[in-house]
Amino acid sequence: MTPTALPHDPALEALWMPFTANKAFKVKPRLLVSAKDMHYQSDDGRQILDGTAGLWCVNAGHCRAPIVEAISRAAATLDFAPGFQMGHPASFQLATKLKGILPNGIDHVFFSNSGSEAVDSALKIAMAYHIACGEPQRTRFVGRLRGYHGVGFGGISVGGIEPNKKPFAAQLLPQVDHLPHTHDLSHNAFAKGQPAWGAHLADALEQIVADRGAGTIAAVIVEPMAGSTGVLIPPVGYLERLRALCDQHGILLIFDEVITGFGRLGTPFAAQYFHVTPDMITVAKGVTNAAVPMGATCVRGKIYDTVINATGQGIEFFHGYTYSGHPLAAAAGLATLDLYAAEGTFARAAAMAPVWEQAVHSLRGAPHVIDVRNLGLVAGIELESRVGRPGTRAYDAFVDCFFNQNLLVRTTGDIIALSPPLIISEVQIEELVTKVRRSLETTD
Repeated sequence: MTPTALPHDPALEALWMPFTANKAFKVKPRLLVSAKDMHYQSDDGRQILDGTAGLWCVNAGHCRAPIVEAISRAAATLDFAPGFQMGHPASFQLATKLKGILPNGIDHVFFSNSGSEAVDSALKIAMAYHIACGEPQRTRFVGRLRGYHGVGFGGISVGGIEPNKKPFAAQLLPQVDHLPHTHDLSHNAFAKGQPAWGAHLADALEQIVADRGAGTIAAVIVEPMAGSTGVLIPPVGYLERLRALCDQHGILLIFDEVITGFGRLGTPFAAQYFHVTPDMITVAKGVTNAAVPMGATCVRGKIYDTVINATGQGIEFFHGYTYSGHPLAAAAGLATLDLYAAEGTFARAAAMAPVWEQAVHSLRGAPHVIDVRNLGLVAGIELESRVGRPGTRAYDAFVDCFFNQNLLVRTTGDIIALSPPLIISEVQIEELVTKVRRSLETTD
């Protein structure tokens, strides 16, 4: 039986919205019509403080003139250039500029259009590398529970968010195992920065190796700090342990830095913050300040060299996208990286992190709050779930924040995730936290 549709504006009907409760949204829509710096403007004229950098991506603030102007010039000069057997200068320039801020040894860049595509590219590159090394049996991947790696079939296979996987379980990649996640409130509630407990959870990789055989595993993929699943901070020593185990068993280590890349933790990439260098880093979002879609898979030179030199003349890696390194995206990326450098965006984020930490932890004791966790300019505010209705309390707070507090936050389950543009001021941090508190005080 088809449920009765609630009345809504027919102008909204044609669009099938992603990751959205479409029926509920179209009854009471939340529409954004413009943006500048730290604020959106809603369709009813309200200024909405952006507490999420859009979707973890507008690191330099909205509608920044240097980026807008670069995109405009590119559109008027070279609207499109094929990337198959052809090229254009800006894509090479952006790859070189990215190399300049990547961890030492990660020095080649494969462009795509999103984090999802960057992850699927990384999985293919891992398999191609092992084939080129004479180990084609290394086809197994290891992800982590509560991990998010986009929505391609590869990404949801190695990811660990059940609602994303369940409808498609019959067609997921068959050879995937998962490490346990590191989130445990009984040990780590209200930790400031990296929690002390949990490094040993990386040792679960040893059991997977024992069960499957090290020679069957191509790569381990994790977010160094998990964002979309509710801000899960890696325990002290955890990533170092994963790196050591991967080295021991000849397994590639992939960091999904779609969220943590480009200054979120106060360094160009989380790999530099944690002093752990993986074999590949996937990025998107902040590479263009979200002004034009773009993703990239950044790899160690030995991986590139091995794959490229494994064949004679001709195409070495049969993979790519029509819009890989698109001229407008490349122009946006170049302008964005220049802006980050000119304004010292990453260093500024590092300097603001202690202010941010103190502010968000002031929510300890606010109604329903059972945990606050933070790293860099990120925070997760976990709420006690309503009996039999998990996720509804945080969702109600999200709606209240938008309509009544003029604040945009993001929720996942009963966790409020905060990740503002890196240009946020101390005054705006206080405003953001005050508005979250007010919302919690009015949410039952």
